[in-house]
Amino acid sequence: MTNQERRILDLIRFKKSIRAKDAVSLLKVSRQYVNILLNGLIAQDRVIKIGSTRNAFYVLPGYASQHLEIFPSRIAKRYKNANLEEHIVLDQIENKCPLILKLSENIRSIFTYAFSEMFNNAIEHSQSKYIDVEVVLAKSNLNFLVTDYGVGVFRNIMKKKNLRSELEAIQELLKGKATTKPQAHSGESIFFTSKTADVFILDSYGHQLVVNNKENDVFVGKPKIFRKGTRVSFKLSTNSVRHLTSVFRKYTDVASDGDPSFDKTEVKIKLLTGGSIYVSRSQARRVLADLDKFKSIIFDFDAVPMIGQAFADEIFRVFHNKYPDVKLRYANTNEAVKFMIDRVAGHNPRRPNLFGD
Repeated sequence: MTNQERRILDLIRFKKSIRAKDAVSLLKVSRQYVNILLNGLIAQDRVIKIGSTRNAFYVLPGYASQHLEIFPSRIAKRYKNANLEEHIVLDQIENKCPLILKLSENIRSIFTYAFSEMFNNAIEHSQSKYIDVEVVLAKSNLNFLVTDYGVGVFRNIMKKKNLRSELEAIQELLKGKATTKPQAHSGESIFFTSKTADVFILDSYGHQLVVNNKENDVFVGKPKIFRKGTRVSFKLSTNSVRHLTSVFRKYTDVASDGDPSFDKTEVKIKLLTGGSIYVSRSQARRVLADLDKFKSIIFDFDAVPMIGQAFADEIFRVFHNKYPDVKLRYANTNEAVKFMIDRVAGHNPRRPNLFGD
């Protein structure tokens, strides 16, 4: 260590924190040379830099560990989408905002999983030149945004799976195994991430999916601002008692080889056609697309006033007989919907594998 570096460290010990101009005044040298000295001390882990540009200041590691309030509660950065790795970006965020590391284990686990998965999605799927990240830890809330300017999550799924609308793409996402790269991805990331948040929002090209777990509801609509690409918004109370393992356990079974398998899903019927009456077999087949991948399915009929016999028959008799090992459940039915399900299921010899409200 040089004598000038020692003098800078002595100054920081005395003042608790300094700015570059303080070292310039002390050493009577140029700002550029002071920056070289400070960067050397940072590389040796003898000094920590807080902030950036002209607002940056420098402290000793011991002081920083006892005064976490000096670290920023908001981090925003743009990344060029070239050779990015989500775990490196996550490390950068936690280093700049170590308060995240002081959160309870369940909150840190959720944040690590959710941020990593959503940032990886932007890297792998968006075809965007840049990805913007914002993380905010304030007022007992941990929120993050991941924004890209690429092909759009709903449009991408529409194209790759030959769907007719963004609404159908949203329905596929909510089932849990929708992916445009099946060789590399299981399609689980958005599904599980949406279940770990208090509020999860996907916003892309004039369409918005909102999963509100605090109200146990899902909303599909038009955002106020038309956004090219995809923006993921994730909000979680730091006082939440939700656990990542509990979320996974709800939708997974342990296979015979001992490995957990994502075999359960929930389908909210009201999202299929935006509030229309559900009467046709073609509507039912749209609901059922790819559901044979699961071993247990819950059909949620909340806010569905009625269904037609053909719609019910396709799900609770035809599909059930075709895939007899798949457990079917229905929930939140009114009298009219339950009557129609019971009517078609009454002619189903495999009814023991059907469970209702």
